[in-house]
Amino acid sequence: MLDFSKNYFELFGLPVDFAIDGAELASRYRELQRAIHPDRYASGTEQEKRLSMQGASRINDAFDTLKHPLSRIRYMLELQGVDVAGASGSTSDTMFLMEQIELREELEAARGQADPYGAVAELMVRIQGLIQQQLDEIVVHLEAATAKSLGQALDIHQKLQFLYKLRAQAEELEAELDDEL
Repeated sequence: MLDFSKNYFELFGLPVDFAIDGAELASRYRELQRAIHPDRYASGTEQEKRLSMQGASRINDAFDTLKHPLSRIRYMLELQGVDVAGASGSTSDTMFLMEQIELREELEAARGQADPYGAVAELMVRIQGLIQQQLDEIVVHLEAATAKSLGQALDIHQKLQFLYKLRAQAEELEAELDDEL
């Protein structure tokens, strides 16, 4: 059966590292699911069936967490003892916050542009660039794992939450524009 004491990285046999090979993660996910799938324990004892269901659920949770960069960062911070849930949810970087206000204003104005699709597409490219900058920077802080670097990583996590939300809003606007056609 599954060792429930292992963290998600250990469960998948991966080093605790932000950089994950998505194909390898998916492959290990399928292997674990085959090994623990409840159908394999259909004729087993009630305890085996229950453990199989719990194991499958844990594997699904682990996969979903490690698959997405933002949830992976959050999990890595939590493994280091950082209280992500207790954090303010905002960043103290005023330059970043001002940039967010400007990007949101651009997003709101995009619908009224002569080429709203082009405006949204351009904005999404910029947002993705900002996301990538933050992801590149967070790797250094997660690897250092000092109190200061983990604090900086938490701040970047909060910035990424803003950016991912903004990207989702841009995608929603793009879908709305499609619906209006």
